[in-house]
This record gives sequence, structure tokens and C-alpha cells, in this order.
Amino acid sequence: MCQPQVPQRHQKAMHPSLRATSVLILMSASIRFVSIAGLTACTTKDNPDEIRQRTAEATATMKRDAKAVAEGVKEGMSRDKTLNINKASREDLLTLPGITERQADRIIAERPFDNAHDLVARRVFSQEEYDKIRDRVIAGH
Repeated sequence: MCQPQVPQRHQKAMHPSLRATSVLILMSASIRFVSIAGLTACTTKDNPDEIRQRTAEATATMKRDAKAVAEGVKEGMSRDKTLNINKASREDLLTLPGITERQADRIIAERPFDNAHDLVARRVFSQEEYDKIRDRVIAGH
């Protein structure tokens, strides 16, 4: 049979470990919600106020877990972006792993850089510190 074709969306693939973490968090939250809802439905001696209270607690848990998933996705998406050290704001530089306010200020003061490894050559970072961010920085002009 001929079926209509559904246009595919072009979205950036989520990192596998981030996808697995998101799925686990959502599954955990769903199981908790279903468990609480099931207990609420199965108990005939509960008064309506207790049922409302447990439902509110389950909803709050789901909301908190959903926020955690959203933050994880946001972090994962920003992890894949490269940052131009010649143009990045102080706030953007502070999103790099392990970067202190002092280091962000030094990067801005030492601009322009010919390449990202100049961070080590100019002693803004040690080689070990640079290794943690080297896949996330460029020195474009």
C-alpha cells in the first residue's frame, strides 16, 4: 500500500549518554507517578484530602524531574557547541568546564588569539586545563 510521506525534521542528534540519562529520569518519574496514583486509586479508606495531597506531591515530583531533564538536555546541547575565544562574552566563557572568573577575564584581556592553543602558550591555562576545553574552543577572527 502507498502511504503518505511525513516530512522528517532535521534536528541535531542528542548525545547517546544524555539520551539514556533523560530516558532513565523520565522512566523513574513516570514509575513514581503511576505508583502513587495506583496507591491512591486502590485505597478505599483514604479521604479526598489525602488523595489530593498525594496527587499534589506526585505532580511536584514530576515537575521537578521534568525540569532536571530539560536542564540536562540544555547542558548536553551546549556541550556540543564551540566557543570563539576572541568573541565570547565573559558569561559564555564561564560556561566552559572548570573556567574561573579570573581565567575568563584573562582570556578577554589577552585577546586576540591566533589559535586556541595560545591559551597555553600565553599561560592563561596549563596544558591540563586546556585539554579539558580544547574540543569546545576556537580562535576565529
